[in-house]
Amino acid sequence: MNVAVIGSGTMGNGIAHVFAQHGFAVALIDVQQPALDRALGTVAKNLDRQVAKGTLAEADKAATLGRIRPFTSLAEGVADAELVVEAATENASWTGTRPPGPCWRRTRRPSPSPKSPPLRSGPRR
Repeated sequence: MNVAVIGSGTMGNGIAHVFAQHGFAVALIDVQQPALDRALGTVAKNLDRQVAKGTLAEADKAATLGRIRPFTSLAEGVADAELVVEAATENASWTGTRPPGPCWRRTRRPSPSPKSPPLRSGPRR
């Protein structure tokens, strides 16, 4: 299965790490290459920690990193995705962009802004 993770921050690189470590091909997508570079560095550092603890073999570290491909283009990153996980801040330019084929899309629910109106269920009183 091909997984696309949109957003390479703390949550996005962690999600990419777990999917890649479990054998999935991962497209890690962010709008800025430096953010992707930091994310891959974080994943490598976390894998190094697992190797040092003896919970991961060095060969598995290399295989995991080899399964993560960075993209700055959303269209290219989701092109082969069967599952898209959105772990990015809101970006109006990405709204409505969909992978070309059928896939599952999961998103995080961002915390509401203190200035946002409260969410309501049911009729207003």
